[in-house]
Amino acid sequence: MSQSRKHRGYRTQTIQAAYLKSHGFPHAEPTGAGRQGSDILGTIGIDWEIAARRGLPILEKMRQLEERQQDGKLGIILLRPDGMGEQTIERWPFIVCNADGVRLLRQAGYGDPLED
Repeated sequence: MSQSRKHRGYRTQTIQAAYLKSHGFPHAEPTGAGRQGSDILGTIGIDWEIAARRGLPILEKMRQLEERQQDGKLGIILLRPDGMGEQTIERWPFIVCNADGVRLLRQAGYGDPLED
């Protein structure tokens, strides 16, 4: 991997951590380049995988999350597509597994009410 791609990936981690801090996750911190595990720390119960590169490496990133899956953690892939700078962070897509997405929607009040 080129140095510029590593730098862009780490910069994306830093941007996302700052965004999370300002949106209810005050302990969010980027992990830095080359570290195993979640790309953002301090968001209890969430495993972040950051993808800041050309193309859609969805399957590759899903496999990375699966390899380190921990019970109860929500795996999220954050994509920073080429051409989307820091000012567009609110439009960067993130991906969760279908089962997790449906559970989150139900918990947010969509669909039939959850049974207690």
